Amino acid sequence: MSSISRMVAELMKTYSFRLAGLLSVLCLCGHTSIFAQGLRVIEGQDKVEIVGDISYAENDNPRQTLDLLLPKVRQDEHRLPVLAYIHGGGWRAGNKRGGRWHLMKYVAGGKFAGVTIGYRLSGEAIWPAQIHDCKAGIRWIRANADLYGLDPDRILVWGHSAGGHLSSMLGTSGDVEELEGTIGRHLEMSSRVQAVANFYGPSDFLQMDAYRLPEGLIHEAAESPESMLIGGPIQEHPEKVAMANPIIFVSKDDPVFLSIHGTQDRLVPAHQSVILHEALQKAGVLTEIYLVKGGGHGRFQDPEVIKRQDAFFERFRNQ
Repeated sequence: MSSISRMVAELMKTYSFRLAGLLSVLCLCGHTSIFAQGLRVIEGQDKVEIVGDISYAENDNPRQTLDLLLPKVRQDEHRLPVLAYIHGGGWRAGNKRGGRWHLMKYVAGGKFAGVTIGYRLSGEAIWPAQIHDCKAGIRWIRANADLYGLDPDRILVWGHSAGGHLSSMLGTSGDVEELEGTIGRHLEMSSRVQAVANFYGPSDFLQMDAYRLPEGLIHEAAESPESMLIGGPIQEHPEKVAMANPIIFVSKDDPVFLSIHGTQDRLVPAHQSVILHEALQKAGVLTEIYLVKGGGHGRFQDPEVIKRQDAFFERFRNQ
């Protein structure tokens, strides 16, 4: 092999390794769907109309926008129930565009509309900015239901990791005035939702380290995602933490919940979904949980996950 050939081979080896590492990091932060969009055509996208980058906040902040996905052919003439997706990324990374990949197959079938909601990350604004943004997104959906043929009484929120946390917060804090915010111009609209699909989202920050796996993420650290979200170490700010915990606001009038969590999750202990499920049960809320044996922080290989997800969405659609 010539010296030039050896040089080319070594460069290819080096950059292939670096690309693999980059992909691993992005997967951890919830960016797999973004790469999927760039590398292949998303199944069903030819059957979906996308209205992108709608500002629910009536400003020029690209984070405070949402994308609306509508089927080009609707199954019937009835108003469409809405699947509203909220992205993950530890509240400090991620992008609403990733939600398109998750929503596409459901919208393409003509039975649902989809919305993927962006929000300000913790590097820009600390809690409760994130829930204020998400609630503004829900109010926008309701305010524009007539325009797009949406059902304002059938809104399901769905998210993974940090998105699961925000979805759970929307589900349990529907009547908490301090978390409503004043974002957008549809403040007369309700931010309540009718169903929540929580995929491995935190529910009680101060219990996370007590149940973390060996070598799992330390959440009490000042640089942890939870600490950065509230603006300081979580142990030093219990009152702020309480306002960010979905479990604190559980009440009997909360919507139906589905929680899915891997038992070997090193980032968010499975105990977080278990205690939320138990609190909802105690309050008399209809709730379901599925623990993926041996599953980590997403990327589940268990076919039961999709089966339960699809069944939950279909029950919501028929309610």
